[in-house]
Amino acid sequence: MNGRRVIFMGTPEFACPTLQKLIDRGEQVVAVVTQPDRPKGRGQKLMPPPVKELAQQHGITVYQPLKVRDPEVVEIIRTLAPDVIVVVAFGQILPKALLDIPPLGCINVHASLLPRYRGAAPLNWCIINDETETGVTTMLMDVGLDTGPMLLTQSTPIDENEDIVSLHDRISVMGAELLSVTLDGLAAGTIIPREQDGSRNCYAPMLKKEDGRINWQRDARSIHNQVRGLAVWPGASTMLDGQVLKVCRARIGAGSGQPGTVLRADKQGIEVACLKGSLIIEELQLSGKKRLDAASFLAGYVIPPGTHLSGEEVTV
Repeated sequence: MNGRRVIFMGTPEFACPTLQKLIDRGEQVVAVVTQPDRPKGRGQKLMPPPVKELAQQHGITVYQPLKVRDPEVVEIIRTLAPDVIVVVAFGQILPKALLDIPPLGCINVHASLLPRYRGAAPLNWCIINDETETGVTTMLMDVGLDTGPMLLTQSTPIDENEDIVSLHDRISVMGAELLSVTLDGLAAGTIIPREQDGSRNCYAPMLKKEDGRINWQRDARSIHNQVRGLAVWPGASTMLDGQVLKVCRARIGAGSGQPGTVLRADKQGIEVACLKGSLIIEELQLSGKKRLDAASFLAGYVIPPGTHLSGEEVTV
């Protein structure tokens, strides 16, 4: 399939390895479509999406429509006459008028083993839900949300202590490689699209700030998974002395006590009782302060055993 005309649609860092793979393969990436620049940081400065930056480094034309379904946008894409459109974490739903343009279809690289975890945050919810395996799927897009026929899948185990940062990076590279194999297989006629088994689907909704609130009336493993799955955003948070305390890294302990109660606090970590077992906080961040390991944090903030951490009224 080398040399086919490709339009790439993607936005975050996760999509960059796939765009780079298309470039390295020698595909004719005639345009990149990504989300508009967004304000970021305390200064709210407009920042370009990572995919835009990568495309510009390679001299690829970039379009940033507010709505890709607008008729003028669809017409621009039709005029570019792509053989195939590759979509990775784009962030907008493609209308049928656009899906029908490329003769080889629109191929999506989705970060789950479909039909499991359709939706916006599949990797996060895999970790939160204590899955031991995930993967990546290439699929032909239709008008539904991640419901199109599957092309190829590849699975990978999730380590019990792996967080979203590590898993995200691994899956993004896996997705790029799987797309390459998919393009070659389609060109050779060796891939037969398979309809998804809708009875096995589950949804991975967009993350909300309140998903980060720690409820200590849960077992330690569930809270540990919450910390791992939300490590980038919004973060798993609790309240300490009326301040938001973000738990950045933790491990499961064997202590017991009243849920939310600090059992010990030393350079090995801050151990907090859960409904079942305990959570040992290894890295944390108090609101407005730097992220620190437990030993460094405790050097400037005393937490006596018996201190109660609350999951109520958390704003992150």
